Amino acid sequence: MPGMVDERFSRSVIYLCAHSAEGAMGIIVNKPAADLNMPDLLVQLDIIAQDDAIRLPGRVGHMPVLMGGPVEASRGFVLHSPDFHIDQSTLLIDDGICLTATIEILRAIAVGKGPASAVLALGYAGWQAGQLESEIQANGWLHCPADPDLIFNTALETKYDRALRGIGIEPAMLSATAGHA
Repeated sequence: MPGMVDERFSRSVIYLCAHSAEGAMGIIVNKPAADLNMPDLLVQLDIIAQDDAIRLPGRVGHMPVLMGGPVEASRGFVLHSPDFHIDQSTLLIDDGICLTATIEILRAIAVGKGPASAVLALGYAGWQAGQLESEIQANGWLHCPADPDLIFNTALETKYDRALRGIGIEPAMLSATAGHA
């Protein structure tokens, strides 16, 4: 919502990966990681040599690295299409979306053998039991159905407005104040 006071979540689009009585976990899918791109990250992780960065498959060189959330910000999470799977490591979240958090998926992506669609996020957003529900009830968040295009589309700057329009809300019409009748 526009009134979100926590700057880390202002205008965030979060894909909710897990939600249970114990809490919730999601990945912010519209905020780029500051000063970090996929080729540089692959070099930092010793997946490729600096000289090989220029030879990465085209889509890998343009794959965004996202700021997935403030929790475990040095840990990587790859949201991806279900055409790629690593036994014991890939979690099918929804029909069109999987989550893998191992370096093996980055190695596969670097050589063009990874999933057809993927985004890498550093960190995640997490909520304790009942916290997310309380924040939604207090008008802190809106929710909409998951949409693979919102997750995998690289036009990060338009995701927030597109998510709102997807549930019939014109972003300019939202108010930072709320009430209950």
